[in-house]
Amino acid sequence: MQSIKTLGQFIIEKQADFPYAKGELSRLLRDIGIASKIVNREVNKAGLADILGDAGSINIQGEGQKKLDVYANEQFITALKSGGECCVVVSEENDEYIYIDSEISKNAKYVVAIDPLDGSSNIDVNVGVGTVFSIFRRKSKSGAATMEDVLQRGVEQVAAGYVIYGSSTMLVYTTGKGVNGFTLDPSIGEFCLSHPDMKIPKDGVIYSINEGYYAHFPDGIKKYIKFCQVEDEKTSRPYTSRYTGSMVADLHRNMIKGGIFLYPITAKSPKGKLRLIYECNPMAFIIEQAGGKASDGYNRILELEVTELHQRSAIIIGSENMVLKAEEMMACFSPQVTKKNFEGLVSIQ
Repeated sequence: MQSIKTLGQFIIEKQADFPYAKGELSRLLRDIGIASKIVNREVNKAGLADILGDAGSINIQGEGQKKLDVYANEQFITALKSGGECCVVVSEENDEYIYIDSEISKNAKYVVAIDPLDGSSNIDVNVGVGTVFSIFRRKSKSGAATMEDVLQRGVEQVAAGYVIYGSSTMLVYTTGKGVNGFTLDPSIGEFCLSHPDMKIPKDGVIYSINEGYYAHFPDGIKKYIKFCQVEDEKTSRPYTSRYTGSMVADLHRNMIKGGIFLYPITAKSPKGKLRLIYECNPMAFIIEQAGGKASDGYNRILELEVTELHQRSAIIIGSENMVLKAEEMMACFSPQVTKKNFEGLVSIQ
């Protein structure tokens, strides 16, 4: 009989990879795992409890909050506050960063950025949603954490992960030593190692993009979509279009099967739409560790400078060869497009 390895056991085994951490990072990852179990419980009974629908509030992004957005946010913040390993939390649902001023957190070394419930608009129709998190080691040595601790580039992440709440619930994370996936076993209430050393295929046959915005895409993206749709037996085209409206769900599928996820700049969102700190950076870290690639169309996501708490970015991410082809199309057909002049250059076709 094959032995079962739980998330807690796996984290403890890998603690030697971080001798300077003295166990804090391991405990922090376990805290996130516990909070995700609580959120999973509520997601799974969403049709039975009064947690469907809008919360009647707007977040800093100008987006209407769902009841489960608010609930998930509260659960993760509570877990991070009580654990004692985190000094600051950055959340999609909060205007400012949350400084944890408590006795047990006064010497905490870590900053956590989180999207508590990615794709929450899917909740009411029972489609997969997820959580995305990013962990940094604080730069300041003592006292209250500063904005310098929060505004770090993606290359400085010490860990990142996502949880997908679907037909089964999975937690996938990396600490820069590869990617491992754990499936929640409801019979014992534990995440168990199910996908060790995950690797995204170099090529794929799935592209994920909201084609409803096609008219507003830069020409390079339009050309890439047409490339995906043209029949070519040598490259298994036409590719299959799959888009759920949840970055976690789309990228998880592409991680397993091979594919590309695109959320480019548009005439309406010339800076991009997704948030750099707690969506693009953590997913880029995970995908790169799995052998994939992540770009804004011109630059490596993990090397982008971070200047704002809720900074937005374009992202093209997934199987390496597919992302390289999309970058080639951007370079050929949208070479002058920048976040400053895009709106004036876009051609509506």
